[in-house]
Amino acid sequence: MARRTRHQVLALLPALAVAVGVAGCAESVKPGTSSGGVALVKEGVLTACTHLPYKPFQYDEGGSTVGFDVDLMDLVAKELGVRQEIVDTPFEGIQTGTDLNTGKCDVGAAAITINETRKKVVDFSDPYFDAQQALLVRKGSGIRSLDDLRGRKVGVQLATTGEEYANRNKDAKGFQVVQFEDLALMETAVQTGQVDAGINDNGVLYDYVKANPDKVEVTAEFETGDQYGVVVKKGNDALREKVNEVLRKARESGEYDRIYEKWFGKRPSKK
Repeated sequence: MARRTRHQVLALLPALAVAVGVAGCAESVKPGTSSGGVALVKEGVLTACTHLPYKPFQYDEGGSTVGFDVDLMDLVAKELGVRQEIVDTPFEGIQTGTDLNTGKCDVGAAAITINETRKKVVDFSDPYFDAQQALLVRKGSGIRSLDDLRGRKVGVQLATTGEEYANRNKDAKGFQVVQFEDLALMETAVQTGQVDAGINDNGVLYDYVKANPDKVEVTAEFETGDQYGVVVKKGNDALREKVNEVLRKARESGEYDRIYEKWFGKRPSKK
């Protein structure tokens, strides 16, 4: 490579400064915004991270992702004047905020229970669903409570509040906790006898029982007071407030009740 003279180098400096300035500006520009001015990671799209399957909140049906959470996020996307795009990703990346911080998605909509640990790394919308933990067992197993699990194996889904609940009780009740990557693997393990029981959210377990009434049953619920929220990147108040606005409007208009009944076969109980 030929050497440049001192004068040639000095002549190039203004151009280099402009180039660096342009590059810096390019890095700070948001890839896309909604019609309401909310910044999005992708032009014309509300990108929602979830973890499949978690029926009936989100699961694959005929090559498309459908479910209760999907329908709610479609309402948010419509309000923003964009379409929803769903990214299936491990749950750990959603609840820790990693997928939001790296620009993988705008929101996490995956039946995520609101708790203090998660609040430290993500911001939650207002609660949109009430849940409890429940016990799934094989039909006729005779297991009715945690007291019947001494010396047995209990399946849980990794990084969930069901896993936390099981771990809090395993020593006192004398059972072994077995982790599974997703809900479907845990449910199958209960049905096939790989584990003696499974602990997860009541909504998804009742849905599984409805599809397999002769093989499994829910024999106990635990009053944990869980509530689900949509997560956004820490400090993304504009998007969080928009989600809250859409959820509030859906409840006021009756749209929330209609979507709830579509996926759970009944209207939500009124408090």
